Amino acid sequence: MNYKSIHIGKLIEQRVIESEIELVRICNFLHIEEKEVLAFYQSEDISVKDLLRWSKLLKYDFFRLYSQHIILYAPACSLRYLKKKDEQKTGLPEFRKNIYTEEVIEFILELISTGSKTKMQIIEEYRIPKTTLYKWISKKTGPDTGRSAVP
Repeated sequence: MNYKSIHIGKLIEQRVIESEIELVRICNFLHIEEKEVLAFYQSEDISVKDLLRWSKLLKYDFFRLYSQHIILYAPACSLRYLKKKDEQKTGLPEFRKNIYTEEVIEFILELISTGSKTKMQIIEEYRIPKTTLYKWISKKTGPDTGRSAVP
């Protein structure tokens, strides 16, 4: 999965195919016509309200795709910004940014194992703590060899 470029319509269509949900059921659930469903499949982006309805229908969290994009591609913030952020109070829910899904971990480890990126590049570009990266690598270590499967 390429989290850098998300075409949500194609992903929704893929999930519909995998779930084998009939078009009539989709139309009834979303209260739309066939041509509107097909238009969704062509859309690169859709409203949050519609995405929530698709997520419920298809029993898949499409929002997580965007969360993974933020984890991988959000620009690094300065220490000055972090200090200001700590001082600010908000009524909105706050989420930890450093919760990595299994897919993201596999993606990162694949980059290292294929030689696409070095460990240091991963640490710098994706702002993954060194200890976290090495913990992921050690979990992939074979029990007999004592060596990492990831270079």
